[in-house]
Amino acid sequence: MRNVLVLGGTGFVGRHVCEKLHRQGWRITVPTRRAINASSVQPLPRVTVIEANVHDPAQLLALMEGHDAVVNLVAILHGTEDAFEKVHVELPLAIAEACAAEGLRRVVHVSALGVSLDAPSRYQRSKARGEEVLRGASLDLTILRPSVIFGAGDRFLNLFARMQSVLPLVPLAGARARFQPVWVEDVASAVVASLRDVDLPMSSVGQTFECAGPETFTLADLVRLAGRHGSHQRPVMPLPGTLARWQARVMEMLPGEPLMSRDNLDAMSTDNVATNQWPGLASLGIEAASVNTIAPTYLGNQGGRSRLLAYRHSARR
Repeated sequence: MRNVLVLGGTGFVGRHVCEKLHRQGWRITVPTRRAINASSVQPLPRVTVIEANVHDPAQLLALMEGHDAVVNLVAILHGTEDAFEKVHVELPLAIAEACAAEGLRRVVHVSALGVSLDAPSRYQRSKARGEEVLRGASLDLTILRPSVIFGAGDRFLNLFARMQSVLPLVPLAGARARFQPVWVEDVASAVVASLRDVDLPMSSVGQTFECAGPETFTLADLVRLAGRHGSHQRPVMPLPGTLARWQARVMEMLPGEPLMSRDNLDAMSTDNVATNQWPGLASLGIEAASVNTIAPTYLGNQGGRSRLLAYRHSARR
């Protein structure tokens, strides 16, 4: 039985990664600032939750001891330049340094489609710098680049479904932006397959994989899909560029995490779809599920969870 440290294990993707690693027999350590945030993974017998600050180099180094691999899922979608730098660049650098000090080499890092050093958004550029930091270290590294991730409990399709339950129409910035949405279970399977590795036709070490679903949609298409499978489908009103940026700026000033930011709009100025310059999910032995197949199982008001569990059970057979 092997031991894996999962950074970001309490998040949306992390919960699914921990569940799959648990089924594969891994022992999993999940650090979190507050143990109460790990309630979704604590019931798994092979998961150990430790209260720790992964941004503290000393604590991160202590966490590495006794582990065979590290999975990094820590990311933010909104923030200042300094916040993106701390999470997407400084943390990968700290991971690389802690791995070197502990003699740990195997790292799976979840990045994002569309990242590059000259990308239009701070999010994308910081993610690209984080990848560079890890590639420059002496690691057995696998990088996964997912498109927008959907699934039960997501803050994407569920949000659009809820909006259409209360609004007469949906004013939408970035309506023509294109995505290749990928199921959270498929992303989690990609992490596990990368660690398992021996069952793959090619080694995942040193590789970057694009994790994308089988279909491409505009953002407006996805909003309509969420409404159709949720409680109501409302008309979508695409916003022109100037009005879209005004809307995003207003949302940034509201309390809590913004629904949309100007940096999000910058990111959506380029398509969030697979480039085919790198191998995809199929190279990891995964047949990507369609959002049209999965979304009805959790967006509907009745029976969503039972239908999703039935789908997952049939998919594992």
